[in-house]
Amino acid sequence: MKRSSRTHAVAAAAGAVLLLALTACSTGAGTVATTTSAAPEKDDGKPLEVWSRSGPEAAKTYKAVFDAFTKKTGIEVNYLATVEFETQLRARASAKDLPDVLIYDQASMAGYADDGMLLPVDRAAIKGSKDLSNESWNSVKLTDGEYYGVPFSQHAQVTFIRKDWREKLGFEVPKTHDDLVKLATAFATEDPDGNGVDGDTYGMAVPGTTDRGFFAWWSAPYIWQRGGEIVSGKDGAYKAEIDSAKSVKGVQWLEQFFCTPNLIQPGALTNASATPFFAEGKAGIYQTGPYAFANFDKAPGKDKYEVIMAPAGPAGSTTLQERTSIYFGATTTKPSKQKALAEFLISAEGQKLAMTAPGQPVVRLPVNTTVDAVAVYGDARWGVVQDQLKKSRMFPSDIDFTTARQDVAETLNSTFSQCPKDVSGDMKELADRIDEELASP
Repeated sequence: MKRSSRTHAVAAAAGAVLLLALTACSTGAGTVATTTSAAPEKDDGKPLEVWSRSGPEAAKTYKAVFDAFTKKTGIEVNYLATVEFETQLRARASAKDLPDVLIYDQASMAGYADDGMLLPVDRAAIKGSKDLSNESWNSVKLTDGEYYGVPFSQHAQVTFIRKDWREKLGFEVPKTHDDLVKLATAFATEDPDGNGVDGDTYGMAVPGTTDRGFFAWWSAPYIWQRGGEIVSGKDGAYKAEIDSAKSVKGVQWLEQFFCTPNLIQPGALTNASATPFFAEGKAGIYQTGPYAFANFDKAPGKDKYEVIMAPAGPAGSTTLQERTSIYFGATTTKPSKQKALAEFLISAEGQKLAMTAPGQPVVRLPVNTTVDAVAVYGDARWGVVQDQLKKSRMFPSDIDFTTARQDVAETLNSTFSQCPKDVSGDMKELADRIDEELASP
């Protein structure tokens, strides 16, 4: 899992030489091995094929952005939005025919690069690259010193609260973990929806699904806020910390929500999404990303909820930082068109359009430092997201953390489904597995 500093077999350019390499060898099922030698561009004249992992609303935004790109440059785009991104991409990798451009979660970059599916990016050759912060560029840099993506969007998880419920029950905006627990308990027990029935509302909506390791994404901020860590280290060298005393206490603090009736919604550890429980007035607190604004403004309604910085634990209010980046498929015959699209997407024009086009914003907070999110959106809630971004962090992005993240999600899911459980023992076993994975080539 730990990515060494050696240069992986990833192509620096495309064309006939690359395609011969793809035909000649592979690094395993669904992976692509490529040459590192440059080859001349051999554009086949077909539209630039671009994929994103997106639902229908985000797809509308992307289509508007790509239409603007085509109008500006004359470069046509064949766009596919899919929620089955990984499955379909692996199939195309096996066929040695990857999309030209991928727009996807930062978290998958290292794995795709290790499998030879992505071209390295020449940061200095990207027009507008200086408008992106070093922090953004470092997020797409792996331990071999190469950049394997172009930053596109960023945000941090924030806390959504039913403001009308909170005010009805006479609570202040929660500032601490203690406040959060008290508010969640009140939402679960004091009839906040005013229908005269106790016990039909829940304190928190929790996306406890293990799909794509998502439960780890939700749990990690609370563990960090309690002073714990999942792993520690830097520059490709990490070790498990989930079994440390503070980490175990953080997991035990989380366990109370799953072991106390009505603090979380039923089926929290099996449902693919907690969103409906918040949207339909069944749960009062939800930690998630600002991509939820568009849906929640419709239901429960913009006037019924508020967005706040994460209530602080003993170690602060750090939440998970999430990023979306632009990747160049290794089998492309259109490197100049790949580059042109990336340059448009990170320009002020492209960033603003991706924030405001009909549908759901696909740039949440801009990576272009000349663009002010609050000014573009005209919405103070994005100021909260900007402030939270300053108190956020990513999972390790310079190595393939996918397996470790999945193991964290599955272990916590299993632990919390068996109340009470030996949290310490489970975390020790988890730490051993993570260390084994981190040490693998």
